[in-house]
Amino acid sequence: MVGSAIIRQLRQQSTQHRIVVADRNDIDLTNQEAVRDFFTSERIDQVYLAAAKVGGIHANNAYPAEFIYENLMIESNIIHQAYTSGVRELLFLGSSCIYPKYAQQPIVETELLNGALEPTNEAYAIAKIAGIKLCESYNRQYGVDYRSVMPTNLYGPNDNFHPENSHVIPAMMRRFHEATSANDSEVVVWGSGKPMREFLHVDDMAAACLHVMNLDKTIYEENTEPMMSHINIGTGVDCTIRELAETMATVTGFRGKLRFDTSKPDGTPRKLLDVSRIHKMGWESSIRIEQGLADTYKWFLENSRTLRA
Repeated sequence: MVGSAIIRQLRQQSTQHRIVVADRNDIDLTNQEAVRDFFTSERIDQVYLAAAKVGGIHANNAYPAEFIYENLMIESNIIHQAYTSGVRELLFLGSSCIYPKYAQQPIVETELLNGALEPTNEAYAIAKIAGIKLCESYNRQYGVDYRSVMPTNLYGPNDNFHPENSHVIPAMMRRFHEATSANDSEVVVWGSGKPMREFLHVDDMAAACLHVMNLDKTIYEENTEPMMSHINIGTGVDCTIRELAETMATVTGFRGKLRFDTSKPDGTPRKLLDVSRIHKMGWESSIRIEQGLADTYKWFLENSRTLRA
């Protein structure tokens, strides 16, 4: 989802880029030798590190060893091989789950490492924090320009629509679609519906990534700190899971009842990013949640036979 969105943005902004893609079917990014061979065989001057093992609250909680191992290996291999191959510019994509479970809201970048993480996604969060610190460390020691962005919860075309292992929006969209198609009387939503979340369309995220990557180094450094160099990317607006479910019902045409399964975990009570830094850098989101969900559902219907999971 993320990689394809960045490619779309690159192609829209310029036809002069030669885009080199490391697809999961072509290269095992957890394999150091394979990554080294890839960088050796290609001439690359910028890297967008979008590759990661990702999933929703169930997947993070059920497979912590896979999440921490695979993400640590992917980012370590790519960041190090980028440096040894002479790549001076790299953008690492993290996640808003890096912040403490009870971080002050909205979450400013300096909240990193100021408290305990949400237990259900601690393994993934620790791996992403390590990626930030890898970039900062290579900048300090080798003088490269490796930047990090922390997007809020993403959704959009090419998402993973697995009923259990996906994130909240694709899982919910599939559930509501199937309920509408079967004319079911109710849809079960995990948790109490009370947690608040911020959602960003993946095309907005991709536009922000290109904006940050191509910022003048002086502007970037004026808005960051050497040991706290990551930038939040989000809308600055959140909603409850109940409100999201109600909007999803409207988008998918579901007319039945909502039932909230409180035996399922809620996760972090609230997770809203402070996006004042990236606003100062000249970027703001443009796709509202209602329009983004409608566009994503249209894509879902058009690609129903080839959806992931």
